[in-house]
Amino acid sequence: MHSAANTLADFAGRDICVKSAVKTQSPAVKKAGAPTPAFNRIIFRYGLAVGSVAAATTLGFLADRCDLHESVFTIFLLAVALTSWCAGAWPAVIAFVVGELLFDYFFTPPLHSLSVTREDLAYFPVFALFSGLLIWFGVVRRRAEADLRQSRDLLEAEVEQRRALNVELEERTDELQATNKELEAFAYSVSHDLRAPVRHIAGFTELLQKHADRVLDDKSRHHISMILDAASRMGSLVDDLLAFSRIGRAETQKTTINLEQLVKAVIGEIAPDTQGRRIIWRIGALPICYGDPSLLRLVFSNLVSNAVKFTRTRPQAEIEIGWLNHTPEELVVFIKDNGVGFDMKYKDKLFGVFQRLHSREAFEGTGIGLATVQRIVDRHGGRVWAEALVNNGATFYVGLPKPGKANA
Repeated sequence: MHSAANTLADFAGRDICVKSAVKTQSPAVKKAGAPTPAFNRIIFRYGLAVGSVAAATTLGFLADRCDLHESVFTIFLLAVALTSWCAGAWPAVIAFVVGELLFDYFFTPPLHSLSVTREDLAYFPVFALFSGLLIWFGVVRRRAEADLRQSRDLLEAEVEQRRALNVELEERTDELQATNKELEAFAYSVSHDLRAPVRHIAGFTELLQKHADRVLDDKSRHHISMILDAASRMGSLVDDLLAFSRIGRAETQKTTINLEQLVKAVIGEIAPDTQGRRIIWRIGALPICYGDPSLLRLVFSNLVSNAVKFTRTRPQAEIEIGWLNHTPEELVVFIKDNGVGFDMKYKDKLFGVFQRLHSREAFEGTGIGLATVQRIVDRHGGRVWAEALVNNGATFYVGLPKPGKANA
């Protein structure tokens, strides 16, 4: 009962705050005699308290006439419960007080008297206890409903905010896709249009070298050689950039692929580059995957070629190709070598276009191979990453969705 009293006081304070808020927020100009919604609500709440007690008294007379004296007590409790449920704490208190007085006046001897007898002392504590419990339950229910309404309002606001964020995200995604398409078109156009001028430079420089070689001194021959080397390097960059641009424009033709056969075919293609070298190949049993055969062939061709290239300084190269099956969602193929490796603090630059972690004098290349690998793997819904130590080898991982997941 002590907690019920505290709760009633809390709700009384809320009622007072509501009344004061209604007064302060009321408009400055009102029509004379026009009732406010707050006033109508107060009339309804306390009118329900009085009406429920009046109805309980009427039903009590009918029960008394039908010799159902014991049910009168329950009827008045129901009146208090109804008021507490629908109108709140203070109207329920009014219903309890008025109901207690009417019950004592009309239904406990001596009738039509408010005098307290021993029989009243037996009824009053029980009636007060049950009424207090009913009022407390009503207060808890209304407080829970208020909390639920507040939580619902907060949830609706959060849902609306997330909906707005999703719309904004979709708009930005569309803008980003449009920008990427424009950049791809630009890169394709530039790389395609640069091929002819670069070839002309290289071709006419070679003609000049043939016709004027006898009249040129060593310094001039060196200059022409540097022009040819630069034109060749520029041609390679343009060709790689064009191939990189075509990857984003080409449609993928996905099918089931035997990775073991694909990797062995790639190793056979680069065999001429490994002549005269000691390379130990460790190729495990590779799984079946789902993807575009030509694109995935390009992925493993780049990765295996890199492993061969960056182990060139080792007297005996060791290259291992296997796979991991540690997740139910994807299969992970790795290419591990004992080459020069790289510094992991530059791993974010590893898959960028024209990004190189080694000098051109040490290792040839244009810096597009790994960017091509990442782009192809992304188009297959997979991921690619690398781990390495300087002068202690590198391991590249290609994660691809399993055939069942890729078809889903």
